[in-house]
Amino acid sequence: MANDPIHQFQISKWIPIEIGGLDFSFTNASAFMVATVAAAGAFLYLTTSSRGLVPGRLQSISEMSYEFVASMLRDAAGSHGMKFFPFVFSLFMFVLVANLLGLFPYFFTVTSHIIVTFALALLVIGTVVVYGFYKNGIGFLKLFVPSGVPGVLIPLVVLIEVISFLSRPISLSVRLFANMLAGHITLKVFAGFVTSLSAFGAVGIAGSILPLAMTVAITGLEFLVAFLQAYVFAVLTCMYLNDAIHPGH
Repeated sequence: MANDPIHQFQISKWIPIEIGGLDFSFTNASAFMVATVAAAGAFLYLTTSSRGLVPGRLQSISEMSYEFVASMLRDAAGSHGMKFFPFVFSLFMFVLVANLLGLFPYFFTVTSHIIVTFALALLVIGTVVVYGFYKNGIGFLKLFVPSGVPGVLIPLVVLIEVISFLSRPISLSVRLFANMLAGHITLKVFAGFVTSLSAFGAVGIAGSILPLAMTVAITGLEFLVAFLQAYVFAVLTCMYLNDAIHPGH
C-alpha cells in the first residue's frame, strides 16, 4: 500500500455504529471533519481571546482572514450580504483548514471526497433558494429571466438559466473535489518514485533527485491550491448569495 496513490482516500471505520440497519459509523473522514472544526475554532479563539491594540502575528492572521472574507462578501453581495458573513466565513475556514490538514503525512483530506464537497455545495444552494423565496417571494424567479431579453427569446433563456442554476452544486463540488484529489494523487506518485528508486543503490538515489525535487515543488503548489480552492468556493458562494438578495440584477 506504500506506493498506492488511491489508498490515502480509503474510508476506514473507527467506531462501528449501526442503527436500524443504517450505518452511522464514526470513520476517519468523520474524525478529520471534527478535527477541522476543532482546529479552526481553536485557532480563531486563541488568537482573538486576548486581543491587543497592536496585533501579533497570529492575531493578524485571524484579522486578515476576517477582513478578507468580509471584503469579498461586500464586493459580491453588497452591504445587505453581510448578514451571511458567519455562514461564508465558516465555509471558507472549514475548506481552508481541511485542505491544509490534508497536506500532513498520514492525515486524511476530507475535501478529496465528492460526498463532502457536494454536501457543502447543497448547503450553499439550499440557503440561496430558501432565503431567495423568503425575501423575494415569487420575485426570486426573476433570477431566471434577465432584464432586457426580447420576448421571443425568453423561453430559451429561461431554460438555459435553469440548467445553469441546477448545475451550480455540481460545478461547485466537483471543482474542489477534483483539484484536491488530483493534487494528492500526483504528490503521492512522485513521492512513490523517490522511495522506489532509492532501493536500487547509488544509481537509484541519484535518479530519485528529480522526483524528490518535483515532490517538494508540488507540495509548495498544493499549499497555494489549498488556499485558492477555499477562496474560489467562498467567492462563488458570495456570488450565489447575491442572486438570492438581488434576483433581478
